[in-house]
Amino acid sequence: MNNTDVESILKGAGVSPTSNRVLVLRVIAAAGAPMSLMEITDALETLEKSSVFRVLTLLEAHGVIHTMEDGRGIAKYELCHCRDHVHSSADMHVHFYCTRCRQTFCLEDSQVPEVQTPEGFSVESVNFMLKGCCPACSRE
Repeated sequence: MNNTDVESILKGAGVSPTSNRVLVLRVIAAAGAPMSLMEITDALETLEKSSVFRVLTLLEAHGVIHTMEDGRGIAKYELCHCRDHVHSSADMHVHFYCTRCRQTFCLEDSQVPEVQTPEGFSVESVNFMLKGCCPACSRE
């Protein structure tokens, strides 16, 4: 994803495309898998952790990214697939955490099962995490 694509996503969400925001979003979009704050900061050696965190908070508030817990209690961030910047069922997919290599994978073709909630409850997000061994680790 190039800077023009990233800037278009930001503008579509009503976010001004500053250099820090473009850098952070480009790293997340290029990763192809959820990334932690530390992984994003490591990829962007020029930005401090607090600056990256402020950008992540803003992007999540505008529906550009969403957060999931990776199976170890670490927040990871990934690009939303929704086009209207409102978290939707398209972003509620299953994730898989490999207990050997400690990578988190998006299983986008595996949708989160629908859960019936009692009257008055409104679901805003779902964190559906499977844990085990990924194909690469299973072959070892």
